[in-house]
Amino acid sequence: MNHILQVVVLILGFISYQHQAIAQSELPYNSFFLPLNKHTDAAKPLYSAQIMRTNTNYLIDIDAPFSWFGCWPTWNMQPGNYCPGICTPAVSCYENICNKVRTSSSSKSPSCPPAQDSDYEGECYCPYNVVDSLDGRCVISYLSNDTFDVKTSNGRNPLPPIYSANANVGCVDPSTAFQSYPKDVTGVMALSTSPYALPASLNQPPLNKTLSLCLPSSTAAHGILFYGNGPYYLSDVDVRGLLSYTPLLKRPDSFGYFIGVNSFVIKKRSVDLPGNTTAKLSTTEPYTTLRTDIYNPVVRRFSLVTKRIPKANPIAPFSLCYSTSTNGTQAALKVPDIDINLQDGKKWTISTANSIKQITEDVACLAFVDGGAKSEHAIVIGTHQFEDNFLLFDLENSTFGFSSSLLRKQTSCANFDFTMHD
Repeated sequence: MNHILQVVVLILGFISYQHQAIAQSELPYNSFFLPLNKHTDAAKPLYSAQIMRTNTNYLIDIDAPFSWFGCWPTWNMQPGNYCPGICTPAVSCYENICNKVRTSSSSKSPSCPPAQDSDYEGECYCPYNVVDSLDGRCVISYLSNDTFDVKTSNGRNPLPPIYSANANVGCVDPSTAFQSYPKDVTGVMALSTSPYALPASLNQPPLNKTLSLCLPSSTAAHGILFYGNGPYYLSDVDVRGLLSYTPLLKRPDSFGYFIGVNSFVIKKRSVDLPGNTTAKLSTTEPYTTLRTDIYNPVVRRFSLVTKRIPKANPIAPFSLCYSTSTNGTQAALKVPDIDINLQDGKKWTISTANSIKQITEDVACLAFVDGGAKSEHAIVIGTHQFEDNFLLFDLENSTFGFSSSLLRKQTSCANFDFTMHD
């Protein structure tokens, strides 16, 4: 009898696998992707992705609840139906989506007052406030329907099909909203868990609800964003085999991504943290920021294990810097790894490329920043620590995958083959 049950289970498992395979084969691709660019022409390094239809470069923000960009609602067109830039259809204040957006926690911020209906020549439109990802100020935005065109991939190369995702986005005045942004970046791409963020718009079964980021370390080469199933090949390496996983934690006041951290380990010595310490992941903060009670012991320990390396005068915002020049000769800095021990026992290793920032030809600094004694978040892991690391956000299972430095695996975020596959 047990033998018969085993056979039945095997048959059912095979049928399930076949159905899964058939479902997958219904699509000619297994993921969407967007090339990522690094910008260094603003106050801090930032990263963007370009949407093809409008050729708009969007700042990528894994914390933002809404996408918004510089455009003109169709009712705000100039006399003679002349559009001064990109024009998009505005949503009426009478449409259900207007009320849903305004009452959603996605659009509420303590720093922004509620938006009021806007009348233009007898028509009622739907303004709502968005929070600027860089300076935290409120920006008036008009709800619009737009299309995000994204490229498709087999995991190794681009494929011909283009996927058009319908999305609700905010339309803001491009002449005033992006003063502190890199040149030619005139949008914010929300990549959070919000129901109005881009991942929700890209949801297309049977693709997995999985967002992956690989930030480039240079302005000269593209990184990559994937949404969907693997594989994810960088050179000949399917980076899925390099990933460790830890749970994503939720906070009731945020659509961002958080992980639990137990300690920092530097050369076998542990800097333990208070229980239930969480780290926020950010694509708009350039360096890992630590609350003062965490920052001080981490920097003390790192300074001790690098005491043989000549120190240099600190350069803000860093407090621990090193001389990389001896008698006029430049030397590559090599420092011990920093291991972030996570709450489930996994270890995220921060190697020299991600822990040290070259500031001038002669000075490099530990790329960690003191966030102050009353910092809102105990730890914010920033983009310098992300570069050339593959990061995977499994939105279905609430898990976070990370590779540590790809450079140690003889590949990098710049190694996706963007040659079209027919």
